[in-house]
Amino acid sequence: MERNAKEAQKIKLTAYLLGLVGAALFTILLIHQGASDVVRALTAIGGWLALVAALHLLPMLLDALTWWILFPLGERVRYQTIFWMRWLGESVSNLLPMAQVGGDVVRARLAVLNGTRISVSAATVLVDITVSVFTQTVFTLLGLGLLILATGRTNLMAPALAGAPLAVAAIAGFYIIQRLGLFRLFTTIVSRCANNPQWRSLAGKGGEVDEVLREIYAKRHVIFACCLTTMASWLIGSAEVWIGLCALGVPSSFDKAVILESIGQGVRSALFFIPGAIGVHEGGYIFVGGLLGIPGETAFALALIRRVRELALGVPGLIVWQLIEGGRAWRKHVLPTVRESEDEAAGEAQTKSP
Repeated sequence: MERNAKEAQKIKLTAYLLGLVGAALFTILLIHQGASDVVRALTAIGGWLALVAALHLLPMLLDALTWWILFPLGERVRYQTIFWMRWLGESVSNLLPMAQVGGDVVRARLAVLNGTRISVSAATVLVDITVSVFTQTVFTLLGLGLLILATGRTNLMAPALAGAPLAVAAIAGFYIIQRLGLFRLFTTIVSRCANNPQWRSLAGKGGEVDEVLREIYAKRHVIFACCLTTMASWLIGSAEVWIGLCALGVPSSFDKAVILESIGQGVRSALFFIPGAIGVHEGGYIFVGGLLGIPGETAFALALIRRVRELALGVPGLIVWQLIEGGRAWRKHVLPTVRESEDEAAGEAQTKSP
């Protein structure tokens, strides 16, 4: 127990240190680009921020749809429920000092709390992550191709061609691990190394996850539909960037927005261990924006539009998540204690009464 607490403490410390690194990078970039110029560009946007935040509801709806159709028909959760669980997971990934996978863990847990089997919840989230990473890789490669065409920088082709096989190999490896049924093997090893009966029960759960994964991947039409909806979500995210460029007075075509969004998302995923991709996201926008002829302070302000949108939608999501977890903790720990005290008081009253 003490060992687990120490490991958890190390993980938290690492997350905070990485967050400080990102915050330092963010500050350096802000000073370098000129804080006053960035603030001036951001304040000029005005009501466009509300439009960007409202438009992001469309990618959220599509992302929720992707996850929803992965559920087996007999265990499919209501779409409205999936949507708010996806919203809460995205809020955690964007705003809390943890890796981006933290939001995926949260939404899997919320699905279990709403009555979904652990195996179904874990399997659908894993397939959803796989589809997301695959489509994002395609999306990023599309952005790199458009960047080379827009700037004529053929020297970028070599890194793109070198990185593509690595990305495809990583995705293929993750997919193969799921198809080979290695979750059962992993949980069996863990359960045999632990004396706790709860850990020993993991072996069966791992086998159930493998079984559900095989069932989902066998439905190729479902996987294809998920790829289409996820790619549509990435493209609508580019529309958010395009609106931001128009609001900042930067004349640009939609392909520039696709370039910024695709490469920016690629950088965020590659450096997923930086909480919230703080500093990293802004640096990517400044670098790619410079290649496209966008001034540094404007590119930084464009990246901050995303931050404002994340706060506008994420803070309420975190509040709702805390209310759910707090209510569950109250029902689990506080209410039984209160009832026990009331029963004891009632018993004492009956004993004292003649």
